[in-house]
Amino acid sequence: LGLSSVLGIVKSHEGFLNVYSEEGRGTCFKVCIPVAGSSSRQDESLTTIDLPMGNGELIIVADDEASICEITNTTLSMFGYKVLVAHDGTEAISVFAQHQKDVKAVITDMMMPFMDGPTTVRALRKLNPNIKIIATSGLAENKDLTKINGAAADGFLQKPFTAKQLLTMLHRILTSQPLMPAN
Repeated sequence: LGLSSVLGIVKSHEGFLNVYSEEGRGTCFKVCIPVAGSSSRQDESLTTIDLPMGNGELIIVADDEASICEITNTTLSMFGYKVLVAHDGTEAISVFAQHQKDVKAVITDMMMPFMDGPTTVRALRKLNPNIKIIATSGLAENKDLTKINGAAADGFLQKPFTAKQLLTMLHRILTSQPLMPAN
């Protein structure tokens, strides 16, 4: 899953990945990402990208893959969010309990050691039924896990996801109005 995430990120930057493997000697991965031309061209391309910005909202990112946590943290931080990282579900619950008055959303992987995603979502919902949650997974079938046994997430992102997908989904769930109860 880590390599598929890297590939998704590299492709989102219009790059490519070369792999060379030799038995008994190991494997070499080369990441190739295009270099921006001039600084004015780079500034121009950044202004044409219309991605939703945060306003300092505190987000918890829970994933057992350090690279996913790092990339997600960097992306969210660059776009105006504050981020706390947890490396499994139990750590996510602990971090949430310490900061629950300030946390606006949790982004959690569905497959983690110690406490998996669905269990983490259920525990978060017990602490705060209105917390916004985005579930992520490298396995498409895990999307269904976010809807059963009280583990309803507000959104689902299939790994690897792009910065645009992440920021758009997060903006959507943070700005959505709660559903009014039916009469």
